[in-house]
Amino acid sequence: MRRVVPFAAVVTTAAVAVAVGAAGCSAGAPARGSREASVSYYVSLGDSLSQGVQPDSAGASVPTQQGYANQLYADLRRGDPGLQLVKLGCQGETTHTMINGGICRYPGGSQLAAAASFLRAHRGRISLITIDIGANDPDSCVTRSSFGGVASCIARSFPDTLVNLRKIMATLRAAGGAGVRIIGMSYYVPTLAQWRSGLLGQALARVSEEVVVGYNRLLSDVYRAYGARVADVFDAFRSGDFSGQVNVSGMGEVPPNVAAICEFTWECASGPRGPNEHATAAGYSVIAQAFRRADTG
Repeated sequence: MRRVVPFAAVVTTAAVAVAVGAAGCSAGAPARGSREASVSYYVSLGDSLSQGVQPDSAGASVPTQQGYANQLYADLRRGDPGLQLVKLGCQGETTHTMINGGICRYPGGSQLAAAASFLRAHRGRISLITIDIGANDPDSCVTRSSFGGVASCIARSFPDTLVNLRKIMATLRAAGGAGVRIIGMSYYVPTLAQWRSGLLGQALARVSEEVVVGYNRLLSDVYRAYGARVADVFDAFRSGDFSGQVNVSGMGEVPPNVAAICEFTWECASGPRGPNEHATAAGYSVIAQAFRRADTG
């Protein structure tokens, strides 16, 4: 998601060096003395959620080691000690910049080019690829917080995003091979936090939820068309659940999906950390669990 803070890092493995200018990119090199054949790789791609971004004490959105990729990696590594995590995500990335570059610096010019190069160089030893992309696209309604923004999304639909996502998935599938596991994700609805603002905010929350349902369906259809599974983060955050009321300290009675968005993101936090659409550590744990269910289900 948005709020870009580009910076540089270097990813190195025993077989190939991949220099990546993206927030918090990392890849573990195999332990000294281990056999290269025992090493496999989990490659994390996408926007700021793939980098575990959260607001710091001054309100700046910064990468952390609490993101879903880190938490999912820790879980996967228990059964696969040779697994290495390669984080290539870029804060603020769109489907367009993932293909063409322009935000973070990568060899080859873009996140997709760097990912494809890494996948080809390590073909046969890629254990998993995860990807979240599309929340920052110009016609995405995921982070819109006004009726004008949502209406614009509805009027435009999402053709460019879908064309770009198909190109991304085709490239990843070709570089990684037909059998490599790829998992995309659906998005939660940060705008649900507007429910607390009265009738107008409640109407905006309902409209936004409906639009994100449609957007997630389009993204999921593309992922599945390329043999990828989908982590249902939308449902994991209870995003569609307006039924009943939950008592939340300091807020009173709110629907379950509003309570969840306040617990799992920084949208309801007081300044300077909030409002911020990024997940909390607990929220990233929920996302990691959704990816795990998609992987094993």
